[in-house]
Amino acid sequence: MIIKNAEVLNSKKIKQILKILQNQWGYPEKFDYGFLQKENDIFLVTKDIDKIDLNEVNVNSLGLYFGELRHEQLRLSIEGSQIIGKKASKNVISLNDEQLQQWLKGDNITLTTSAENNSFVLIKNNKDFFGCGRIKDGLLLNFVPKSRRMSISRI
Repeated sequence: MIIKNAEVLNSKKIKQILKILQNQWGYPEKFDYGFLQKENDIFLVTKDIDKIDLNEVNVNSLGLYFGELRHEQLRLSIEGSQIIGKKASKNVISLNDEQLQQWLKGDNITLTTSAENNSFVLIKNNKDFFGCGRIKDGLLLNFVPKSRRMSISRI
């Protein structure tokens, strides 16, 4: 099914996404959702999406933004990191409170890590997940959109 330049993914394409999640983060489970792809963006939708005749309505967006698929890698959204984070077994970076403040402001962070260069990592503080970054030459690159960054002031 095609929805305004978007496609409800079939089981073969969903298996490819699940394989990427397994390879990048060791995520072992399947989803009880359907997947919708619009260009490189991946959205989670109800599995019953094919029961709706979307040609009869004007739909601009649908589902929960999960991440961006490029070059066989998935960069997860903040919500995507929260969905898979608790079951991820690799490429999870724990930030201390000071580093988290830098992250939430949108800064890149210098880190010493064993994560592979150019790999995407999940950002964690205590038990919470705050999105996805990329490790490049000892630097954790921040992908938090400007509209979602926090202005943090010290008292």
